Amino acid sequence: MERFDAKRRNPSIERQLTMKKSILSLLAVGALSCGLFSQQSQAASGSISFVGSAKMDSTTVDTATKVTAWYWAFSAAFSPQVAGATGDFSSVAPGTFATFAAPWSFVSGPIASFWSVGGFTFDLISSSIFSQGAGTVSVTGTGTISGGAFGTGTAGTWMFTANDPNLGTPRSTRFAFSAGTTAAAIPDGGSAVALLGIALAGIEGARRLIGSRKA
Repeated sequence: MERFDAKRRNPSIERQLTMKKSILSLLAVGALSCGLFSQQSQAASGSISFVGSAKMDSTTVDTATKVTAWYWAFSAAFSPQVAGATGDFSSVAPGTFATFAAPWSFVSGPIASFWSVGGFTFDLISSSIFSQGAGTVSVTGTGTISGGAFGTGTAGTWMFTANDPNLGTPRSTRFAFSAGTTAAAIPDGGSAVALLGIALAGIEGARRLIGSRKA
């Protein structure tokens, strides 16, 4: 009879523990309304997040095809602002207003200086719809990050998510959004989906700020 060894490793339990640690790490990042995450070798790392709203060409994200304007959560007179920054982006103070290019079609080709803030710039190469329907639209894309430790062109992946409900009568075309850019050294298909899920967590706070405000 095989002797029971209490110290013997159980592969199933170890996998579960590893998964729990990964989930906790993702939840920690989910506090940001949108983020730029980087881990290119050991040269650059950190995150930067924004909060704001986006005006679209529809009263529901289910049929929207593009963003026509980017706003601060409280007023159309300003652009989205930085909510927080860490690591190599910590030089950008919370509250700093960022610049986003508009219009932006979800299915898009190159857009130079797609977003920029504090000396950092993201040039979009292309984007496409990842999923759309049931009150949510998610868009992914590729591009390059420049500025600071990123140099003049670090490959990156763009992710954008916005959702209904959209309050107001008549219904407004402004929607809370969450988005992020990831250095290409990190994501594969699975992690890109995970980051899109994280982005959804940031939408609720921005949506409440917008409330019944209309464009």
